[in-house]
Amino acid sequence: MSLPVAPKPAVRRFHQASWDEPIVFELTTPGERGVLVTPVESRVLGAVGDVVAALPEHLRRATPPALPEMGQMRVLKHYLRLSQENLGADLNVDIGQGTCTMKYAPKVNERLVNTPTLTALHPLQDPADVQGVLEIVWRTERMLAEISGMDEVSLHTQGGSAAIWSNIAMIRAYHEANGEAEQRREVITTIFSHPSNAAAAKAAGYDVVTLYPDADGYPDLDALKAALSPRTAAIMVTNPEDTGIYNPAIREWVDAAHAVGALASYDQANANGILGITRARDAGFDVCHFNLHKTFGTPHGCGGPGAGANAVSSALAPFLPGPRVMRDGERFTVEQAGSRSIGSVAPFFGVVPNIVRAYAWMMALGAEGLRAVAETAVLNNNYLMKRILEIPGASAPYAVGRRRIEQVRYSWQDLFEETGISSEEIGVRAADFGMHYWTSHHPYIVPQPFTLEPTESYSMAELDEYAAVLAEIAREAREEPEVVRTAPHRQTVHHTHHDDLDDPERWAITWRAYRRKYFAGRPAGAPAAADTAEAAA
Repeated sequence: MSLPVAPKPAVRRFHQASWDEPIVFELTTPGERGVLVTPVESRVLGAVGDVVAALPEHLRRATPPALPEMGQMRVLKHYLRLSQENLGADLNVDIGQGTCTMKYAPKVNERLVNTPTLTALHPLQDPADVQGVLEIVWRTERMLAEISGMDEVSLHTQGGSAAIWSNIAMIRAYHEANGEAEQRREVITTIFSHPSNAAAAKAAGYDVVTLYPDADGYPDLDALKAALSPRTAAIMVTNPEDTGIYNPAIREWVDAAHAVGALASYDQANANGILGITRARDAGFDVCHFNLHKTFGTPHGCGGPGAGANAVSSALAPFLPGPRVMRDGERFTVEQAGSRSIGSVAPFFGVVPNIVRAYAWMMALGAEGLRAVAETAVLNNNYLMKRILEIPGASAPYAVGRRRIEQVRYSWQDLFEETGISSEEIGVRAADFGMHYWTSHHPYIVPQPFTLEPTESYSMAELDEYAAVLAEIAREAREEPEVVRTAPHRQTVHHTHHDDLDDPERWAITWRAYRRKYFAGRPAGAPAAADTAEAAA
């Protein structure tokens, strides 16, 4: 007879490891070493001489670098302990990063990029010696051209915002070439497009016109037509927007922009739900970008390095950033930016490890697989939306009763009015359950927002678990509000206040700054290591 098995709880028991781990510099023991370097043989020393003495004096250190001195075992323990104090896509149901498209990065691709034949490459090597990797870069660009429908692609940029900057720089160069740069001083975007579009346009010197949605949450076509004029340089929009709503009138938006001589730039960081279904060029766009570290299965890498792709029509191709990989018959070359190019916005011709990962991801899936990615992401998103809207106090403003593409910007406003518990407090409490959670870009047009994006990577069971965690926190907000207000309770970190983050005297971003601030005013002979509370502060 088999023993009964207790049902798995809807909300798993979780407690984050907390090692109270010192900073690596505080672990130093003078004279301790991880590797004992063999002394230089006398014959070698006699032949080579004093290498340090041969360096120009201004390049020599007056004192050795203040590096931590530790054995291998202590280094290993230190970093493994820190790794246990993290949440991430390989540990938890990481759908709460909102618009960042956190998805599974296949580990076989990590094996590919860590082969010595790739890790030993240098971007300044002779192209004749690196034909294989140059071919991968070129073929990745051609696949992205097919996916977007555009004519040319550059993988030069190192992330999404850099790619958006390149988009507006190309638009500016295009108008300069046509003699209309002084006339066209405005860029139009929407409030639920990624803020990098408005920021890049502003940094490029343009006046930014931001449009708000209509009553149903759709980008307002009439508002666009009213804003367009001969002063307009471009529209820069995300579609689907960060609400998860796809603009069904996008072709009319592009046509309206073209009617006044403006260009149309498509932010496709939210492309995970439209792969193989719709393309930027099919809607008439002149330029678009992708994030390889979002849509195409390469890791975010804790904020970098990413990889951006700029795709353009033939009219904008001369302005693409570079250098670029080009094909000459059966050979591949690295060509510097041309005379009309916006030039280099990053070193070399791209972030090769992420390009290789994206190439492998696309090759493994094929065209049908890419479409299946989008269809599964949309299915997951709409299933999760159904589960979230079953939680009392949660809502999805705009487009009520309609489907969303790959994410939803929800609201806890009803719960907040009932309990006083905010979305930020719910996000902090979610960490006690091993879940990550994000509110939204500012400004909070959706009140008490939270933005979820499940992608194709997560199973129904995992989506159910995430929804169960939020339902449990909503229950706590009503019945045990102090538990939520004082969270986190099972995490490594304490409750951080925004006042601390806004005061530069309360934080340090380097070891030297930390020591300077911590030891300021302390008596001589004070202990070298800070106590737990002060270290956390």
